[in-house]
Amino acid sequence: MKTLINSPDHLAQTTAATQRLERAIMLAAGDFALILACCNSPQKQQQILNLLTPSSALNIQEIVLQATDETLYTTIQDQIGNLHPEVLMITGLESVVAINQLIASTNIMRDEFRKSFHFPVVLWLNDEILNKLVWLAPDLKNWSANTIRFDFPQHQLIDNPILIA
Repeated sequence: MKTLINSPDHLAQTTAATQRLERAIMLAAGDFALILACCNSPQKQQQILNLLTPSSALNIQEIVLQATDETLYTTIQDQIGNLHPEVLMITGLESVVAINQLIASTNIMRDEFRKSFHFPVVLWLNDEILNKLVWLAPDLKNWSANTIRFDFPQHQLIDNPILIA
């Protein structure tokens, strides 16, 4: 069984990453910015989102992608309509069946994001989706600053039957 050890170093890393995400959101307020948040654990991702939403002074909206979604731009447009949040969190990328198509179309439409969305967009992804983004949408990936990591990459997971709390 692969597990993460919840060591003091790991908890400190998570706290620092959360602070970096909050800072990136505040710095980008009112402008488009692509922020990549990498977390391999859906449970941990949800915990972080639950902490961010009430503690933020900004209006954070979350869109959960569905397995059948094929484009990110259209999905965002359809969900937010004329209302524009101060921050948009996108989750569920790992559940999209046509993820390669979604990533490629997002790369093609990247200029429209900047023209239409005047708020930071936080893409929550795991290592697998991050690797696909690097290979299928390098131009889009280059628009983001360094990826904010909330856990160790998959290759740093260790075999351990006991979770240390």
